[in-house]
Parts: sequence; C-alpha cells; structure tokens
Amino acid sequence: MATPNTHYGVENIRSMLKNCKSIYFIGIGGINMSSLAHISHLQGYRVGGSDREKTALTERLREEGIEIFYSHDAHNMEDYDAVVYTVAISPDNPEYLRATERDIPCISRADYLGYLMLGYKNRIGVSGMHGKSTCTSMCATVFMEADGDPTVLSGAELDAMGGAYRIGKSENFIFEACEYMDSFLDFNPSLAIILNIELDHVDYFSSIEQVCYSYSRFASLTGDNGMVIANIDNEHVPEALDGYAGKIVTFGVESKSADYTAINIHYPKGFAEFDIMHWGEFIAHVKLSVTGEHNVYNALATFAAAHVSGLDPEKIARGLSKFQGAKRRMEYKGSINEALVFDDYGHHPTEVATTLEGLKKRDDIQRLFCVFQPHTFSRTYALMDDFAKSFDAADRVYVADIYPARETDDLGISGKTLAIRIGDKAEYAPDLQFVANELHSTLYPGDALVIMGAGNIYRIFDYLEFDE
Repeated sequence: MATPNTHYGVENIRSMLKNCKSIYFIGIGGINMSSLAHISHLQGYRVGGSDREKTALTERLREEGIEIFYSHDAHNMEDYDAVVYTVAISPDNPEYLRATERDIPCISRADYLGYLMLGYKNRIGVSGMHGKSTCTSMCATVFMEADGDPTVLSGAELDAMGGAYRIGKSENFIFEACEYMDSFLDFNPSLAIILNIELDHVDYFSSIEQVCYSYSRFASLTGDNGMVIANIDNEHVPEALDGYAGKIVTFGVESKSADYTAINIHYPKGFAEFDIMHWGEFIAHVKLSVTGEHNVYNALATFAAAHVSGLDPEKIARGLSKFQGAKRRMEYKGSINEALVFDDYGHHPTEVATTLEGLKKRDDIQRLFCVFQPHTFSRTYALMDDFAKSFDAADRVYVADIYPARETDDLGISGKTLAIRIGDKAEYAPDLQFVANELHSTLYPGDALVIMGAGNIYRIFDYLEFDE
C-alpha cells in the first residue's frame, strides 16, 4: 500500500519550512526525488536521503555533498528538520514513522514540487496517460535549442541535460505531471498539456469517468487566465475540458479543425516528416529523429507549447529534429548479430502497440522481437484483453514475470497468463539468462529487438552480448 499525498498547498508548506535548514528525502534515488533533492541543495538546504540500492543517480547526489543511506532506518533522519517522501513508500516505513512521531513536517513529493515551481512565471505541466516523459524531454530540447533556457524536471533522463533535470535561468519551468494518486493536483501549472486520457493505474482509478474528473481538476489549476494545450483527437480529452474557464489550444492529426495540426505525414525509414499548420496556415516543416505516430502528437504538443510561449517557429522545428529520445524511451542500445536492439519503458497496452507499430514501419526491419515485463498485477489483470492484442506488430514475444512494484499477487495471474493470451508467438520466460541465450541464437541482420517494461527488465542487458 502506498503512502498518500499530503495536499498541504503552497502557503502551508512555506510556513512549515520557514525555519527549516535541512531536508531528508525518503526514496531519494527516484528520478523526480533526486531532482528535487538537487534543487533543494542548490537553494542552501542541508540535504540527505535514503533508498534501497546504489545507482548512478544516488552517486551523483553523493558527489554533490548530499548524505545518502542505502537502508531505511529511523536513525538516518534524526537530525533533519523536514521530510519529503515519495508516495511509493509504505506507511510503515521506519523513517516516515519516526518523522511523524517527532512531529517533523512530512511533505509528499508532488506537494513539494508544487511549492517549488511557483518561483517561475511560465510553468508548463506535461500530462497524459502516455508519453509524458518523452514530451517533457522533447519540450526541454526545443526550449534549449530556441534559447528558452528552461528549468526542467522530467521522469526520464535526457543526454542533452545530463540527467532528468536541468536548472535554467529563465522564467520557463517544464515539468512532468503524473496523474497517479492524483499527484498532479498539487502542481501549479500556468500552461497544461494534455496528451491523452485512458484508463490506467487501476489500483487507484476505478473508471474512465474518475480519470476524466482528475484531468479536469488538473486543467483548472491553470486558473481563469491559464491555458490548456489539448489533443482533440483523443475521445476523452474534450470531456475532461468541458466547463474549463481558461483558454484551450488544440492539436491533432485526424481533426483538421485543431489549432495546430500535421499534414503530408510520411515515414521515410520510420521517422515521421510532416508540415505543421497553425489555424490552417503553414508554419513549419518538421523532420523527427524518433519513430512512431505517437511522436507526431508529442511534436505537435511541444510545438504548440513553445509557440504560445513566444519561441521562434524555425528554432522550434530545429529543436524537434534534434531530439533523439530520452533514456529508456525507444533508446537504441546497439546490435546483436547485426539486429537492432532498443530499450523502452512502455507498460500500458497503448504504449506497447504504438511503439511496436512505429518500429515496424521502418523499411530496414523484417522481423520484430519483444521481451516484455508486465508492470503490476492490477494493471495486467484489468487490461489483459488489451495487452493480448497490443503485440500484433511483433513476430516473437517473450513475457517475463510480472513486476509487482507496490503490490502483492492476490489475483492469481503471472507473466505466463499473458503469454498464453497473446498466442503461439509468445513464450513465458521468467529466466532472463534463458531469454538471452534464445536471442543470441535467433536474431539475424534485418531483425529488431525491443526490451520493454517499467520494472527491472533492464537487467537482461547483463546477459546480452552486443556486437563490437
């Protein structure tokens, strides 16, 4: 069970931290938590934190002078004035319990981020059930290319930033707005991007109506003078924006009435190239360096956000062409037997399908292999039918054990259940060494392999031998 968000709000947090000199981060090794720890350290706080294992992110923080512990022990945070925690921790986490016993202010990650971002004028929150990290990274690349000098907090690392965050000196703050447990309702966007709305996180959202209601509340956070950039092609986005008081700017491909739309789309070698129209008039020609139709939508959202922020269309288009993708978002890892190998974070049926279909459009790929790790029992169970169909573009699928994350198995399903539902081209593969051996003997030139999942499936790379 996760620990709930606090929802204190900016004024209460400001009061809590008035005399605070040190902050302890429980779960400091996470992408977002490490970013917040870094920013807090720059602001002059003494910063420490804990996580379960040593990573490149925790080592980077340690080198900055931040105190890191690799166990959750109540004694770790005894001399800290405040605690920031990720909701992924359990309510019986010993550090969290000790802080509450001592009446030390405990603030959830999202609540703390909402407090920090008010120091910026142009606050761009990227939301959506899919594509948030990619679009946030795409926005970051564009703003950097167009001299927007943004501060960025993303859910994925980007080579151009040297990590998942960047500290800029302008009024632009670009951040990923995650909907899980309504975390994004603690944020304060002035401009909200809504990429898409679907049912996911079924351990929290019980219906699509609940999801739409949460997104409508997120949009309302921009205020009467705010703006939402919305995907008009998604069936649920207009529903979520019904009654929104601010300005709505739309983007889409299917709907030609959108404010920003893409025409003349084609996919040379799988990479989209198209013209962007603004109010029916040509504004820019774009060549992407990432595959898939979903990245056309990401590019339209990014272009709209940058354009309404006052950036030059030519520089925006140039930034879009330079975007090579974020870490674990169809990240090219090398080749095995001259077959292309990619690493991807996809863990929802729509993400799986669009990623594989986009890759299949490349004319240099004949066979497509996928090693997939389902993420959480609740998601796999609730979306089983959709998952079974999402691998249609793949020629061969290996399904690993379900990554439990915050859950325990009380539904009686496994990776084998999904493999059976996919059909003859799928095989249950709980042993990563076995899968690696199979791949080494099966992959040939002209093939492509995608390692996919949001858990620890990346550990298969320890068993894979790449071409020199």
